Amino acid sequence: MTDAARPAGMPPPSGRRRTLALTAGTLVCFAANSLLCRAALGPGLVDAATFTSIRILSGAAALALILAATQRARPSGGSTGSALALFVYAAAFSLAYVRVGAGVGALLLFAAVQVTMVAWSVVRGARPGHLQWLGIAIALAGLAYLALPGARAPDPVGSALMIAAGVAWGAYSLRGRSARDPLATNADNFLRSIPFTIALSLALARSFSVGREGALLAAASGALASGGGYSLWYAVVPALGATRAAAVQLAVPVLAGLGATAFLGEHLTPRVAVSGAAILAGIALALLKR
Repeated sequence: MTDAARPAGMPPPSGRRRTLALTAGTLVCFAANSLLCRAALGPGLVDAATFTSIRILSGAAALALILAATQRARPSGGSTGSALALFVYAAAFSLAYVRVGAGVGALLLFAAVQVTMVAWSVVRGARPGHLQWLGIAIALAGLAYLALPGARAPDPVGSALMIAAGVAWGAYSLRGRSARDPLATNADNFLRSIPFTIALSLALARSFSVGREGALLAAASGALASGGGYSLWYAVVPALGATRAAAVQLAVPVLAGLGATAFLGEHLTPRVAVSGAAILAGIALALLKR
């Protein structure tokens, strides 16, 4: 296809292959965060506060190194509010994965993220169509079904913590949409959140427990899955556009669930399958353009 014949907005084949590769790498990194966290915290290889601190520190270091390697600006553009939202997400994420599996946790997290962002757009004056409202209702119904008490329900405290992590991540994402240099802003916010993680570790010092394997998993979560994942994500979002970028994230719970089954020995229950299908289908409808 020549440039003249190519529809407006469609990247050339080489650009599409690059976008596809970056998107796939990003989604794997995001799913890996859940797997690494659960692998470390499920068997107690490290306590949640220490995992959070190591993750934030290694993520800050990785982002700073990426900025230096690409000869870009130093970490800048962050804020205390965004750093606090990042810390709440990371801390609640870790505390939740002491109690819930990787697949369920990823499902709750991304459902909460998308519902938060859609709700904020409605508050700001967006007027969803009938399909969007139907999608929101289906997603909330799926989330409610997953959280219903019962023998197969995930731990309620862990579920609440993961939903809180999703709300915090949604808020962090909304606050960062106007960043001129997302990588520099993220690096700055990671650095600004370090005092919060240190305070958490001090507050939970009695539960301190860390081994070599747990520390390595936390460092991989911060440097590779977080720092590397965010770097790839901000490279691919301009090519995808906001709506498609939000939609492709729905693949993360699926990847995390498959990874949890393959590597962590977790089992997919009928409740998780039904609620997960409802949540993902509902969010997909909510993301449709009018």
